[in-house]
Amino acid sequence: MLTETDKKFLALAYQEAKAGYGEGGCPIGASLASGDELIASGRNQRVQEGDPIAHGEMDCLRKAGRQRTYKGMTLYTTLSPCMMCSGTIVQFGIERVVIGEAENFEGNPQFLRDHGCEVLLAHDPDCIALMKKFIEEKPELWLEDISED
Repeated sequence: MLTETDKKFLALAYQEAKAGYGEGGCPIGASLASGDELIASGRNQRVQEGDPIAHGEMDCLRKAGRQRTYKGMTLYTTLSPCMMCSGTIVQFGIERVVIGEAENFEGNPQFLRDHGCEVLLAHDPDCIALMKKFIEEKPELWLEDISED
């Protein structure tokens, strides 16, 4: 069950996703919080920055800067994380991830769970609709983002 805090930070991640879409990029956003405190937010910047690893989660973590620990933090992401982002979540020891949607891309929630991460799937209709719209409009860009032909 999503808390009010979860809803707030997932909504922020969604705003990041919408901003990325408006910039011509992939609409995937993320935010990182420690309790009620926002640490950082970011969005997929692959197109905007020409950076193949600038996924939404990676951009958010980069903006968070160095952290002594990620213990007690939650990463909010509009789309289920790919393996690169999931590996980073595990590497950094982020204990909790709230995922907006996993319908348009299944991602790796089981990998996260298998490595001790609590995963909440929100099934957020706004996240689902925005990603679906993007995939329909720019299938080639989407396939590039997930490294599929």
